[in-house]
Amino acid sequence: MCSINGFTWGDEALGRAMNEATKHRGPDATAIYTQEGITLAHNRLAILDLSAEANQPMHDASGRYAIVFNGQIYNFKELREELAPYPFKTTGDTEVILAAYTRWGKECVEHFDGMFALALWDKEKKELFVARDHQGIKPFFYWQKEGKFIFSSEIAGLLVHPIPRRLNKKSFGLYLQLLYPPSPEGMIEGVMKLPAASRGYVRSGALTFERYWNARDTKRPLAAGEWRERVEKEIDESVKRQLISDRPVGVYLSGGIDSSVVLDSVCRVHKNVNTFSVGFELTEEEQKEKFNADFDLARRTAQLYGARHHEVLFSASDAVRIFPEAVAHLGEPIANPTILPMYALAQFARQTAVVVLGGDGGDELFGGYERYRRSLIASMYRRFTPSLLRRILASYGPFRKLNTKGTERIALFMAQKKSTIQRALASGVTLPPVEEVFAPYLSSGSSQEFENEFMEVDRQTWLADESLAMTDTMTMSAGLEARVPLLGKKVVELAAQIPQSKKVSLGGTKLILKKAFAYRLPKYLFSQPKRGWFSPGAKWLRAEPFRSFAQEALTAEYYAPTAALFDWQEVQKMFLEHESGGYHLHLLWAILTFQVWARHYRVEL
Repeated sequence: MCSINGFTWGDEALGRAMNEATKHRGPDATAIYTQEGITLAHNRLAILDLSAEANQPMHDASGRYAIVFNGQIYNFKELREELAPYPFKTTGDTEVILAAYTRWGKECVEHFDGMFALALWDKEKKELFVARDHQGIKPFFYWQKEGKFIFSSEIAGLLVHPIPRRLNKKSFGLYLQLLYPPSPEGMIEGVMKLPAASRGYVRSGALTFERYWNARDTKRPLAAGEWRERVEKEIDESVKRQLISDRPVGVYLSGGIDSSVVLDSVCRVHKNVNTFSVGFELTEEEQKEKFNADFDLARRTAQLYGARHHEVLFSASDAVRIFPEAVAHLGEPIANPTILPMYALAQFARQTAVVVLGGDGGDELFGGYERYRRSLIASMYRRFTPSLLRRILASYGPFRKLNTKGTERIALFMAQKKSTIQRALASGVTLPPVEEVFAPYLSSGSSQEFENEFMEVDRQTWLADESLAMTDTMTMSAGLEARVPLLGKKVVELAAQIPQSKKVSLGGTKLILKKAFAYRLPKYLFSQPKRGWFSPGAKWLRAEPFRSFAQEALTAEYYAPTAALFDWQEVQKMFLEHESGGYHLHLLWAILTFQVWARHYRVEL
């Protein structure tokens, strides 16, 4: 929806510079509010109430509070009625947040169903209230030191200030293993991310915050036969709620079950829906089957629902051309080749729509990934195999993963092999343990519902810091708002209560979601294997024109400040091994993305 920027002193010129650095997020209006002790800056992507009165920074009726806000509050109309007789002057959601804060103070966020990052200034108390939505859908980066606090929707906004651009070595090591930098620390030393479901106050330039929501704390007991109906009902209501907009709305259609569920729900409210898909320009039939199978399914599904389907094809030449742009918009390196077609799809979709709904979150909430089924096999192995036999078998490769539990097992599924990474690193560069990333979200490694806990770990780590970060930055690069109805607050709360046996079994995944929508979706969707969204990144690395681009970036000469991190001879050796048919996609792509990112943001060691 927008970009928010600000800091705890008055400087209009600096506020404008932050807005300039993040203007792609909000092309419709830009404004600054500044006084002693605060500067709030905002770029607006107008979605609700397109009038100038709804521009930000916005002030409440009394003039005491000023706010900058990025996102959407989907239940704002219900809240507006509840907050009567507040003298509303606009018809959008921003003013509802102000009214809610005047009524409920910091507890206002507990009333919101939406995606948001916000900063609200209290002129009387000289304090800044900040908050982020339940899932971390909308970003909030900040930096604080010596009584100064700076915040922005993007790292590019923070770096307008003279912040030291030193690499965070711990985040760097975690990034190489997980392929994304996990919260709360950023890739640049001192840059932090406000955790999802957090709220707090900045007083005297220092932030203190607390968690205000936990999906697992919500208890709504249901009878065994009610799960299917509730899943269907909550998703339908979430989709309907998230269709609210004064600008054109479309659907990202991947060809999988999750986005098809969203399309089905949308079509029960609107007809002639615009859908958008991206595929790959490929010549080999085998490659087409691997990388464009879901693209073809998306077309078939769109036709079945009578949607106006829009397609864009993406080539290796496109990948070379937009790689630096896409990585720059990421703000932090994420080693996923699909950022490139995502970037192209956003630019393409923005020609028709201003808002798109996608299927993000379905796998993490309802057990869609194959790793959950494999983890279940490991759990059953540990439960039913005598401990002595397990100890004997533990030294044999296939049995090692089966014998793990807790964070160790999650790390084996989610992290790259340390030995492979270490091979590419210069001597003396160490890798921190990834288990510490997962531990805060795991209640017990011996839980009878361990796979449910695995899904919760994924929701709060990989989904928030990798998947949703890509979705936000790639769509907002085009001034396109992405909404994720499967991650509606009530849907997440419901999913947290569903027993894992209704999500994943030895024979299948995403059981309850498939059951809930089996009678509504075309049968061919359920006979498809789980493919994920893959790009031909491994193939690009082996052929021109991408090969030369990558090989140049994978050298010490490409960016001198990062030269000391890697053993470049070994990196080039791995590149040649990959070119000859080996497979080093993940590590090579991670180093490539890091190199391009570090050079763009002029990062130092």
